Amino acid sequence: MRRVAAPVLVLVGLSALALTGCQATASASDSSAPADAPITIATLPLGDDPSAENPIEAFAELLEAETGRTVEVTDVPDYLSVVEAIRADHVDIGIMSGFPSALAVNTGEVDALLAWKGDDTPVSTCVVLNDSPIREIEDLEGATVAFADQASSSGYFMPVYMLHEAGLEQNEDYEAVFAGGHEGSFAALAQGQVDAACTAIMLTQLGEPYFPFADGEWRGVGESPSMPVAGTVLARQSLDDETRTLLEESLPVVFSDENAAALGALGEGFIGRETTISPEPELFQGFVDIAAVAGVKLEDLR
Repeated sequence: MRRVAAPVLVLVGLSALALTGCQATASASDSSAPADAPITIATLPLGDDPSAENPIEAFAELLEAETGRTVEVTDVPDYLSVVEAIRADHVDIGIMSGFPSALAVNTGEVDALLAWKGDDTPVSTCVVLNDSPIREIEDLEGATVAFADQASSSGYFMPVYMLHEAGLEQNEDYEAVFAGGHEGSFAALAQGQVDAACTAIMLTQLGEPYFPFADGEWRGVGESPSMPVAGTVLARQSLDDETRTLLEESLPVVFSDENAAALGALGEGFIGRETTISPEPELFQGFVDIAAVAGVKLEDLR
């Protein structure tokens, strides 16, 4: 496994993906590439604890062992950059949560290689410090709330929907700020820059290094609904058939119980869930109504 430099991907917001829909560039490893070419992955950095195995690196090593192919990892700054890297043929695959997956599939220029179905488990909560006067969702009226980024399922779409269901509208009843990721949200909360940080319940359960607050230092306010799709492996449409089949066979093996400890947070939301190979776009339609609450029309982003 090796890391490579990220291509320059400028994404100002959700509309950027739509605006660049007809500007895909040629890939360095297109459909005519040899079958033993490296498998390339775009990902957000995950896991900065030097004493623990980085789950992205662990995933790459497990995938190398399963496929017999070299795996190259490219770190990008946010979820939309992962989608754009795949859509523009810069990388082969990326692992995404439900909403950015739905966004990507709705462009018609990115394939869903594999999907993990959701269950009835709540996805998100809004974290406050233990001494905060905020006790209920309704108490967030007038508050400043940190979200991960504009394409995060658990750090934006689901908590915004949860707040909407409680009668609170973004930038009307509370101020929304984007921290650039879950870690940024936690840092803003710890430094007193925001009143609450909305994030994945899974991260609060994992603890350090993914969640920096110890028991007794924080409380969760509210729980969002579940999602129909927990996550997806997205692929470029020009991926050769041999590599596509190899990944479809290898990925479920990599995301198995025996690799749970090594994969950490990366595997936590996927291992043990029902897997669908080559899911149809209709599987993602359940995200459309929730996205509309955040002012995003996924069906228009093509």
